[in-house]
Amino acid sequence: MSFHFVFRPRIVDALRGYHRGRALADIGAGLTVGIVALPLAMAFAIASGLKPEAGLWTAIIGGFLVALLGGTNVQIGGPAGAFIVIVYGIVERHGVANLLISTACAGVLMFMLGLFKLGNLVRFVPVSIVIGFTNGIAVLIALSQVKDWLGLSIEKMPGNFFSQIHTLTEHIGTANPYALALGALCLGGLFLWPRLFMQGSPVLRIAEGHTVRSFARVPAPVVALITLTALAYVMDYPVETIGSRFGGIPQQAPAFALPDFSWDTVRLLVTPTLTIALLGAIESLLCARVADQLATDPHHRKHDPNQELMAQGVANFVVPFFGGMPATGTIARTVTNLRAGATTPIAGITHALALALIVLVAAPLALHIPLAVLAGILLFVAWNMGEWHEFVRLKHFSNHYRLLMLGTFFLTVVFDLTVAVEVGLVLACALFVRRMSELFRADPLPQEGSTPPAPARLAWRLHGALFFGAASKVDPLVQAVEAAPRGVAVQFDARDLFALDTTGLEGLEQILKAVGQRGGVLEFVHLQEQPRSLMQRSGFSARLAQQNAAQAAGAVASPPAPDPSSAGTPG
Repeated sequence: MSFHFVFRPRIVDALRGYHRGRALADIGAGLTVGIVALPLAMAFAIASGLKPEAGLWTAIIGGFLVALLGGTNVQIGGPAGAFIVIVYGIVERHGVANLLISTACAGVLMFMLGLFKLGNLVRFVPVSIVIGFTNGIAVLIALSQVKDWLGLSIEKMPGNFFSQIHTLTEHIGTANPYALALGALCLGGLFLWPRLFMQGSPVLRIAEGHTVRSFARVPAPVVALITLTALAYVMDYPVETIGSRFGGIPQQAPAFALPDFSWDTVRLLVTPTLTIALLGAIESLLCARVADQLATDPHHRKHDPNQELMAQGVANFVVPFFGGMPATGTIARTVTNLRAGATTPIAGITHALALALIVLVAAPLALHIPLAVLAGILLFVAWNMGEWHEFVRLKHFSNHYRLLMLGTFFLTVVFDLTVAVEVGLVLACALFVRRMSELFRADPLPQEGSTPPAPARLAWRLHGALFFGAASKVDPLVQAVEAAPRGVAVQFDARDLFALDTTGLEGLEQILKAVGQRGGVLEFVHLQEQPRSLMQRSGFSARLAQQNAAQAAGAVASPPAPDPSSAGTPG
């Protein structure tokens, strides 16, 4: 089979027939998303144990590359909430330098997945596992923000779930009421802001008009960030800010720097690298699918998963050289992009350029942003990220689904995402094998009018797939043959046997051997193509024909045995 390298970014096709109206819509959407990305990028970086500029430049550089090279029309790339727990754990165990190496290596791995057209493999991850680890990550994000929300005097939070709980309870007495108030106001405002301008709300009844409608389009995180930062600054609240913790944000582009790379280090970072690559691939392709479902533009085309993975790989390979963190598709910003009217990757490119301009011009203003406000924004992100209604719906699904979802959820919370996904996939495979094995059965066929007459004839109809998971169900058939009289004729109607593997074929070999020992014949009728092909390639069909021919020849050559009951007594 030949391999053809295809690298065709979506922007090449999306710009065909591009006109001024679409350009204005894309630029407007990009500016909107750029403003939304500002607080989120900083919050994700800080929660991950990094400086705020790491998140900002990841959103700028990574978002630009994903839009320019990606396989979707409207996806926005950048740091995501799902990476917070992963990145924090890697930084705690291996340090920031090794995080950069892991991210670059994960970028190479993601690019190779797309290069070899393995993008659709991500769809093999069951939805129950995706929901389980998504909800687990949401819980961990919320837990990680309790420290800043309450303004607790904790120098460094541990990465382990139970250690975090213990540390928080130990320091609960150091809570800062001003930080708590700011975080609560932020969280409440984020929930309330969209509802203020819903159809029929008191605000619209009192003050209708173009100005009110325009004000309603301002994203809630931006409103919360500006108003609460101004409040804390004017009232001089004693709360921790970006400036007090990090000393502010550099007002220039980051310098290109190579991490201290060595193969010995890479070998130690295999697990973090696989985790970043797996999560990045899942998140980006899930985000692309959501965008496809929500898109209403007539020019929109379904995403190309392989091209998207290659773009994500390039972005994750490049951003570490500028001190960035892992990047992926971001559902919240992508949906915002869509709702703001985006139709092509130009919106994503505009978002990156707008964010870069904001950082370079307004970086000094970020000094005064309270960390409690960013914590409130992330708590809101965690709430929206979790699919909490799925816990209520569990009663409508099978025990297999419940076990996968709840198991992945608890493993993500208590251990980490890597363990959760690994165990979840193994468990999903085991449960799938069990379910498929239950579908295989052998139904006895009626004996009326049979030749030869019963019980010298046995017949079954096979249903389902005879594979390694169902091979044990052949044992009762072997026992039935062994208990049959000599010369038994065995027939299998295989019209409903749609799959056969080598382990299942081994079971049929046992039946063939048992039939041969009883001096009988074995016949398969109505074989499907796949079982027939395997029987022929393995030599089973030839052995079956040879044994049946030998039994038939032996029956002709040997005279019938005398009836002992009619034998006379010698005199």
